[in-house]
Amino acid sequence: MANTAKTSSAHVAVVGTGVIGASWAACFLARGFDVVATDPAEGAEARLHSLVSDFWPALARIGLAPDASPARLKFDSNLASTVAEAVFVQENGPERVDIKRDLIARIDAAAPATTLIATSSSGILISEIQNAAARHPERVLVGHPFNPPHLIPLVEVVGGRTTSAAAIEQAMAFYTALGKKPIHIRREIKGHVANRLQAALWREAFYLVSQGIASVSEVDIAISHGPGLRWALLGPFLNLHLSGGPGGIAHVLEHLGPPLESWWHDMGTVALSTELNKRLAAGVDEELAGTDLAVLTSQRDALLLGLLEQKAAMDARKPSLL
Repeated sequence: MANTAKTSSAHVAVVGTGVIGASWAACFLARGFDVVATDPAEGAEARLHSLVSDFWPALARIGLAPDASPARLKFDSNLASTVAEAVFVQENGPERVDIKRDLIARIDAAAPATTLIATSSSGILISEIQNAAARHPERVLVGHPFNPPHLIPLVEVVGGRTTSAAAIEQAMAFYTALGKKPIHIRREIKGHVANRLQAALWREAFYLVSQGIASVSEVDIAISHGPGLRWALLGPFLNLHLSGGPGGIAHVLEHLGPPLESWWHDMGTVALSTELNKRLAAGVDEELAGTDLAVLTSQRDALLLGLLEQKAAMDARKPSLL
């Protein structure tokens, strides 16, 4: 077990240091915070430092805050001392209600009363876990990132039945100050917003493959070389608005609304099965054709960084919606 680190008097605490937690830690470090992290897994400290080191060149390319440094990362094997003086807590434990409840209860018991507790949960309803905080359930909320958090700007902020309006406001301000693009999801719903939108696309993608309408690689090409290029710039509503010319979205809905509804009614329903799972996996293997996943990930991140830089440059010249 790792030695207990001496915590900073003003730091962000990261609870759980898997890929998401490590990515969050790197993000906080890049914005000039001291970070204290904890994770009970064997070898967690070494893996965390290795991952942060791997992430750092991309963060340096995006731009670091003054005095930002991986050296400001500390690891503490004790959860209570990790959060005892934290100004913000980002929890990244396994996606299980029982584990989340245990972590929230322990964090709430040890963290300062004014410190927000955000969970990175991708689908658990916050009201299912926030009442585990016996002291201050009103400061517990979802701060769901999009993977990888050190690069992707989106953060979904969701309050539960007892989350205070002040906590939501503070979380939105905190993530905005990090350079993120937080959205406030006003009602709890499974999968939040972005994952539900992805799930809708995945359902139709799986259906098209299951029916032999298109192959795995053809579905990927249809998105990555088609609407995906536009979606990287503008969301579904603004893209629809642009497609309507001078009349905008009102024109589109008036003239293309009925055909669009007919497509909705024709959308397929699909259930995962052993046969379909094998078919999808085989299709991905065929598409990759031996491509090294590390190379593919590196290429993806390089393109993503280039896009983020272009968007940032445009915002610097004139604030925009892109």
